[in-house]
Amino acid sequence: ETDFVARGEIFQQLVQDIAMQIAANPDVEFVSTADADPAWVAKEKEIEMGKEDILSKPENIREKMVEGRLAKTIKEKALLEQDFIKDTDKTVQEYLKETVASCGENLQIRRFVRYNLGEGIEKKDVNFAEEVAQQTKVKEDAPVEAKPEAAPEPAKVEETPTVAVSAKDVKALRDQTGAGMMDCKKALAENDGDIEAAAEFLRKKGMASADKKAGRVAAEGAVASYIHPGSRIGVLVEVNSETDFVARGEIFQQLVQDIAMQIAANPDVEFVSTADADPAWVAKEKEIEMGKEDILSKPENIREKMVEGRLAKTIKEKALLEQDFIKDTDKTVQEYLKETVASCGENLQIRRFVRYNLGEGIEKKDVNFAEEVAQQTKVKEDAPVEAKPEAAPEPAKVEETPTVAVSAKDVKALRDQTGAGMMDCKKALAENDGDIEAAAEFLRKKGMASADKKAGRVAAEGAVASYIHPGSRIGVLVEVNSETDFVAR
Repeated sequence: ETDFVARGEIFQQLVQDIAMQIAANPDVEFVSTADADPAWVAKEKEIEMGKEDILSKPENIREKMVEGRLAKTIKEKALLEQDFIKDTDKTVQEYLKETVASCGENLQIRRFVRYNLGEGIEKKDVNFAEEVAQQTKVKEDAPVEAKPEAAPEPAKVEETPTVAVSAKDVKALRDQTGAGMMDCKKALAENDGDIEAAAEFLRKKGMASADKKAGRVAAEGAVASYIHPGSRIGVLVEVNSETDFVARGEIFQQLVQDIAMQIAANPDVEFVSTADADPAWVAKEKEIEMGKEDILSKPENIREKMVEGRLAKTIKEKALLEQDFIKDTDKTVQEYLKETVASCGENLQIRRFVRYNLGEGIEKKDVNFAEEVAQQTKVKEDAPVEAKPEAAPEPAKVEETPTVAVSAKDVKALRDQTGAGMMDCKKALAENDGDIEAAAEFLRKKGMASADKKAGRVAAEGAVASYIHPGSRIGVLVEVNSETDFVAR
């Protein structure tokens, strides 16, 4: 609900735990059972109703059996229903409610995305021995064309660069472009020692070699994330390479981090390349443009061309590869990617990405606390007071003190386990004869009751967080909301 809560240690631990939980549960697809897609549920029901074992049962019980199966399947795909990885005696839902009780605010896991490196990419099985044999056979079988004998040419003496190239300039060019030492030396010689011109020379050369590699399968690589300071913007991106060897290299790792940061810096990008634009969206945009007054006022034979131009501009603004590279605006992201391909010697592909802006789409309630207090006071004053019959005076009760001796060590252990307040832990231990597990269960039930009361309150603060599993093959981006920024911190 607030940024105050979102910055708190308890909330930050919750967010990291949830991100790790999603990485550990490959089958989860949505937050709660209520988030299951109705169309998918209907399709699953139709499939189940047509199965032989169901059709063999009496008609009056088929529906109930299928509903039971569906409920089980949906539960397996709902994050909140999973066993919490750090304590399998509770579910993620229970852990979330305990944290709500500790923070005193409504907390919501809003959305998440999970990337598995290379999922869905068809890898080509290559038998190198067979491939080499095949290529050798093709060369042997190819007919040799008879060439007319040419007059012997005078031997050419290789020209040496006339420009003196310093080691310092070669290093500067290598740092700027990532190209090899000899390539940098040649580029500087070809461009009279001008580093910028040499960089442009290498860039063009790099692009040519990158284009040749573009058709090769890239199914290795890395999943990476970028969380902007303040945890209000988060990005998850998958970049693919041909081999794991290149993916572990410094140049590739820098590329991946740069791309993640680029996506965070470009709020309007929605897809990787112009070719990824949704055809249905393009058709809809074209229809809208064709109906605009300024287009209708033009001659009919040029309208189509004008609209195509506008659409191309809009699509380009939404394509990541077409944007100016944030670290060097003289080149595009596409050019930067191709330079890196030239440096690594492999096909590299930005496959997919997602970007979360904290609280986007949540309607925040504007609260004027002075007015709210005044309104509540007025309601209390206007409420009719019911006359209560006088009751006989009861004997004064002496407050009972706990009969169980509660040690500070047990209170600390219970606090560490539950996150509850010191006095609540002391009372829970006293109520449960000093049994820490029973006291924790007591607090959990108490926490759930208070958490359910808070569930209706708007939670639009919080944090966007990520979890990248060691090896960078699994990545998670998650948004968890709180009522205040105080709790989120």
